[in-house]
Amino acid sequence: MKSLLIMAVMMCGFHSACASDTSLVAVFWNLENFFDFYDGGEGESDREFSSFGSRHWTRKRFYAKCNAVAKAVFRIGDIYGRMPDFIGLAEIENKEVLKKLLSSTPLRKFGYRIIHRESSDRRGIDVAAIYRESSMTLVSSSFRTPSLDAVKMATRDILHAHMMVADNCRIDFIVNHHPSKYGGEKGSELRRMAAMHALREMCDSIGKDSVVAMGDFNDTPDSEAFDLMDGVLVNKGRELHDRGEGTIRYEGKWELIDMFLAGASLDKRTVMEVCRIPFLMVWDKGHPGMKPFRTYSGPAYIGGVSDHCPVILVFK
Repeated sequence: MKSLLIMAVMMCGFHSACASDTSLVAVFWNLENFFDFYDGGEGESDREFSSFGSRHWTRKRFYAKCNAVAKAVFRIGDIYGRMPDFIGLAEIENKEVLKKLLSSTPLRKFGYRIIHRESSDRRGIDVAAIYRESSMTLVSSSFRTPSLDAVKMATRDILHAHMMVADNCRIDFIVNHHPSKYGGEKGSELRRMAAMHALREMCDSIGKDSVVAMGDFNDTPDSEAFDLMDGVLVNKGRELHDRGEGTIRYEGKWELIDMFLAGASLDKRTVMEVCRIPFLMVWDKGHPGMKPFRTYSGPAYIGGVSDHCPVILVFK
């Protein structure tokens, strides 16, 4: 795996723009309903994912998921030769979930810091990020709620983290979780377009060259929604999509909805991969092949982590 990555890096013509030997690893991962096990009275999903809720989401099950997530992060560190420097996350209930993840597992030894804000999402889930303070400095963070017809939507915020890495090199990470296709693809399209418009406006205000956008876009790279980003960011997932790779598996078919987009200069120095770690996968009984091992199958607890594979972006 390492040799294949090195070969891919060489083929992509990596060259230094920051410190000559500096490399970074960024990850995005939708952690599928990563709730704490308390009912805080904050809505139906909060009740459902609690010890006495319909999902019977207990302390034991919560910490089992924390351990599995940490194990996956360490496995990514093994594969790519360094612990991830920046990890964008989706479907996080609150900041306390991330505090428990970092304090209850060996991740506490690696100096990760949290970026999070409560959003107005109806399910009570947010985007968030953790980053290694030893490899990058947070200059500022901000959040934007997408709007439709000048009205803010009850959906996940878009997170912007302005980071400085080696030799005062700036990277603007933007973490997205765009509205789903719940209610039908066409009926929900305007909501996803509104989120993409918000991302485009953020890139225009920041300056596209330093931007790395990541997220669960709930659209594949060939979707018309991504036309809004033409000439702004390069979709790092397009080639993987064209090869039939994906991050979720629906009715036996892989779909790439989790991906990175990068400014043109960063595009030349980055490689994106879908990370399929064996213990995060399970045999698909309905269709031959493997699929992501999720936490629940319908209402039944099966003990996995997520129905999404993490995606990786390697910088040089």
